[in-house]
Amino acid sequence: MTDTVAVADWQAWQRSWDRQQEWYLPDREERFRVMLDAVEAVVGPAPRILDLACGTGSISDRALRRFPGATSTGVDLDPALLTIARGHFAAEPRAEFVTADLRDPGWAGRLPHRTYDAVLTATALHWLRSDELRVLYGQIAGVVREGGVFLNADHMPDPATPRLNAADHAFRKERQARAQAEGAQDWAQWWQAAARDEVLAGPVAERFTIFGNPADGDHADGETQSVAWHAEALREGGFGEARAVWCSPSDAMVLGLK
Repeated sequence: MTDTVAVADWQAWQRSWDRQQEWYLPDREERFRVMLDAVEAVVGPAPRILDLACGTGSISDRALRRFPGATSTGVDLDPALLTIARGHFAAEPRAEFVTADLRDPGWAGRLPHRTYDAVLTATALHWLRSDELRVLYGQIAGVVREGGVFLNADHMPDPATPRLNAADHAFRKERQARAQAEGAQDWAQWWQAAARDEVLAGPVAERFTIFGNPADGDHADGETQSVAWHAEALREGGFGEARAVWCSPSDAMVLGLK
């Protein structure tokens, strides 16, 4: 008799992650498209990309499919999401992944390259508090080459429109309830499923030690700021130009040009 070795379907886990994220962000693919359009417009169709707080590598996946000449370095601290990313990209020589904590002042020293044409991130940096994000923006400016670009798509509500914000929030909650009734997983449910997986159980347990179990409450303790705040912080951090290049009622994408 031979032992049966558990093998994860990494592509299935990648798709499952995308579906769970789309439950929160139905316009997720649109923001990825706008992000990569901006990359091509500024640095061309063969960029060296840093996928910041990469998770399972969703940005890298779309960038490498769109740009055959691109390479990507994904950096994250989450051992479970990095396990999925490394499995999903195991046969892709243009992608590599690094474990690092963006709160660690020396995180950039763990990267394989000194500078990148484009640093990209989505729905991740709201984990940080505002003072931490200001510091990170300055560090990112040191990683983006001269003439390169940084793009951050995230929650950036405008406090000047409280009625619109409330209406959008209610609309999104109703849509999510309908989707969940049809079988969509939310954040906590997805992690519960991952914890039950024979291959992912170990990395998920490690992840819970670092970040806590999503079943115990909100997964983020950071702060959200307006688009104007982000643009100002990027300019103060060392970017020559910064402004929004995409928005929805609750989210936006800011671009910093080095």
